[in-house]
Amino acid sequence: MKLVCSQAELNTALQLVSRAVASRPTHPVLANVLLTADAGTDRLSLTGFDLSLGIQTVLTASVESSGAITLPARLLGEIVSRLSSDSPITLATDEAGEQVELKSSSGSYQMRGMSADDFPELPLVESGKAVKVNAMALLKALRGTLFASSSDEAKQLLTGVHLHFDGKAMEAAATDGHRLAVLSLADALAVETTVSSEMDDEGENFSVTLPSRSLREVERLIAGWRGDDQVSLFCEKGQVVFLAADQVVTSRTLDGTYPNYRQLIPDGFARSFDVDRRAFIAALERIAVLADQHNNVVKVSGDNTSELLEISADAQDVGSGSESLSAEFTGDAVQIAFNVRYVLDGLKVMDSDRIVLRCNAPTTPAIISPKDDDIGFTYLVMPVQIRS
Repeated sequence: MKLVCSQAELNTALQLVSRAVASRPTHPVLANVLLTADAGTDRLSLTGFDLSLGIQTVLTASVESSGAITLPARLLGEIVSRLSSDSPITLATDEAGEQVELKSSSGSYQMRGMSADDFPELPLVESGKAVKVNAMALLKALRGTLFASSSDEAKQLLTGVHLHFDGKAMEAAATDGHRLAVLSLADALAVETTVSSEMDDEGENFSVTLPSRSLREVERLIAGWRGDDQVSLFCEKGQVVFLAADQVVTSRTLDGTYPNYRQLIPDGFARSFDVDRRAFIAALERIAVLADQHNNVVKVSGDNTSELLEISADAQDVGSGSESLSAEFTGDAVQIAFNVRYVLDGLKVMDSDRIVLRCNAPTTPAIISPKDDDIGFTYLVMPVQIRS
């Protein structure tokens, strides 16, 4: 294998695929990146795969001879990142195909690799259930839900995001047991496609739960794209593959039945606050300085006589503080307490200038959503019970 490529492009590609390289590999080759050069297409493919998450990307290169080898991801990445971006990189293997030489204007480096035959193949599913998703719609869905998934590996299903496809609509949901984010998009699917006869009775109606770690990589990929590329999603036998823009992300699915989150959302509310979102965030962040000193709890209260939203925190043996915001309040007076971080997380993913916080009682779920919401975003937060 011998090729010449851009230092900047190779460095970007290595940073991308290295996120799928195992930090504690069960086999030495899983600490490596697979490089595959094709003289017929003048393309260099890079792949990282830890047996759960796989990332593959392609860059253009002047390929003199085809070939494949795996190289230590960390060492290769650190060398390439420090080479001059003004000079192209020449990469060539020896006759035995076990060692690679990298040449740049500043010098040359030799690295010992492992055979490409030892590298596990990516599960490139191209059958089963398939849909084409609008990239920006998928990006919006992931940004609106990923933050609410659990980091507790004991709650395996809750460490992912649940995606439901129905016709051209897509719904994404994530919960950690304390809060729930749901985003529904009516025209997320660009094309309805069926690649297998083994479909559900409802045709295109199917659901899958994917690890948040994998979806964060999909989010990063899409965020870096230019244009309106579509994402092809294939799902079969516990694997999902995202294909788009010469890039591939593969992921295992999370097994089990995702909780029926819709039944958690109350049908109606007795009380509501209509408040400026940015002002609410700013006030909460100031109060959080105290709340963070003691259990992160803030109290939110209001009544329909003052037209004010009161926010307060009492950090035992440290201090206390309060803020007041102009708000439109309906219903009887109420005081309800929340984990301030949960509320802030939800507010920061909303685009609306004004939000509405709805609740029934200090001990029942509250809903925060954008006012005049046209994208179907619902954020449920469980209140914190406070002792009087």
